[in-house]
Amino acid sequence: MTNNRRAVFLDHNSLDLGDLDLSALQQCFSELQLRSVTTAQNIIERLQGAEVAISNKVLLNAETLKACPDLKLILIAATGTNNVDLAAARALGITVSNCQGYGTPSVAQHTLMLLLNLATRLSDYQKAVGEGRWQQAQQFCLLDYPIIELQGKTLGLLGHGELGGAVARLAEAFGMRVISGQVPGRPARTERMPLDELLPQVDALTLHCPLNEHTRHFIGARELALLKPGALVVNTARGGLIDEQALADALRSGHLGGAATDVLSVEPPTAGNPLLANDIPRLIVTPHNAWGSREARQRIVGQLTENALGFFSGTALRVVN
Repeated sequence: MTNNRRAVFLDHNSLDLGDLDLSALQQCFSELQLRSVTTAQNIIERLQGAEVAISNKVLLNAETLKACPDLKLILIAATGTNNVDLAAARALGITVSNCQGYGTPSVAQHTLMLLLNLATRLSDYQKAVGEGRWQQAQQFCLLDYPIIELQGKTLGLLGHGELGGAVARLAEAFGMRVISGQVPGRPARTERMPLDELLPQVDALTLHCPLNEHTRHFIGARELALLKPGALVVNTARGGLIDEQALADALRSGHLGGAATDVLSVEPPTAGNPLLANDIPRLIVTPHNAWGSREARQRIVGQLTENALGFFSGTALRVVN
């Protein structure tokens, strides 16, 4: 490789648990520094002399970018670009590329896992066995919690891109009827049902759309009330899509049959969150790990490599600015 292609991976540990092959990515640069964690206090120092910054979630704001005159390329080890000031990067002539579609199988199976968990009340039954209630039962089985079948039920999808399509195919394999809803801020399409029309029809709702000024809290108390009594809600997209207090209230009231989320509005939730209260029934929270299969993380490494090679050859890939 050409000399002076120095790169710094600012939060390497957010991607690699020691189980990934980084050799192809390392060969793109004369030097690749792997930093486990980078803070606001040391980011500028670490990027001095670097031509390439690789970041999953480390914030690259205008002040930082201006203080790193050698920076030519930012490789985002994720799809979301909210951690990079794209306008500042554009003004400074810094190319920004992201990764796309890498986690579709992982997130899609996680979505169905959560939906199946809610439908079968798996968490409740697992807890009951742990508490010895099956061992004390008078019958051979324990059926304290209502179980529902997905077959014949209607699934509403909000966001029907690559991920939504993958979830739709898995749901159809379980015999579900799948309908798609109109997402705020997107052009109306005849095959996308208006939200107020879709919600009363579905037995389960899953979210697969981005968080922006149009979609923040677009599922609130009013929308949750439009769902059928006993409906299930699953969010593996972004925490801010749903009003978390409204969701907690809908579960406490018994209106919803259950909810599951892999995402919260602030992550990690160090200051608490309405959905982390210990009195919310029929709620599953997973720690934003739906995307994190080894296969998905290795695909990110592959796309980072492709993006770097493309930039250096003059055919930049997956450019977002």
